[in-house]
Amino acid sequence: MTEAIKDIDALDRKIILELQEDARRPYKEIAGKLNVSEGTIKNRVTRLINRGVLKLEARVNPFALPNRISAIVGVNLKERDHEKKIKDIEKIPGVTSAWNATGRFDLFFEIMVDSMNSLNDILFRNDLKRIGGISYTETFITS
Repeated sequence: MTEAIKDIDALDRKIILELQEDARRPYKEIAGKLNVSEGTIKNRVTRLINRGVLKLEARVNPFALPNRISAIVGVNLKERDHEKKIKDIEKIPGVTSAWNATGRFDLFFEIMVDSMNSLNDILFRNDLKRIGGISYTETFITS
C-alpha cells in the first residue's frame, strides 16, 4: 500500500465522496454536512491534491456537443511501461483520460475529436505513431 493511501482517514474518505458527487460543491457546504470547519475541508482537499490522491477535473459530456466524436481506445503495449505511455497519451490533444487495465488490453484512453479524420490522424498517422511502443489498438466509437 502506498504512503498516500495509508494516510487517508475516514474524514478524507467522506470529503472525497462529497466531491465525487459534485466537485464544485462549496467547502462551506461540505464542512456543514461533516461537522468540521471550512478551513479543515480546504486544508484536507489541498493536501489530497498535492499528494496525488485527489484530482479535480472538468469532464465533457460528449452527447451535449454537436459534431463531435467520442471514443474509447484499448491499447496493447510492446513493453511493460504503462505509466510512461499513459503520461504520453494524456498529452495528446483531445484525450480526456487514460488508465491502466487488465485483461485483453494493457490500458485505455478516452478521446474527443471533431472528425473521423482527426481521430485517424491521432491513431494512425501522428500521435500514437510518435509515442511508439504500441503493438495493437482497438477503437470503440461512443458517439
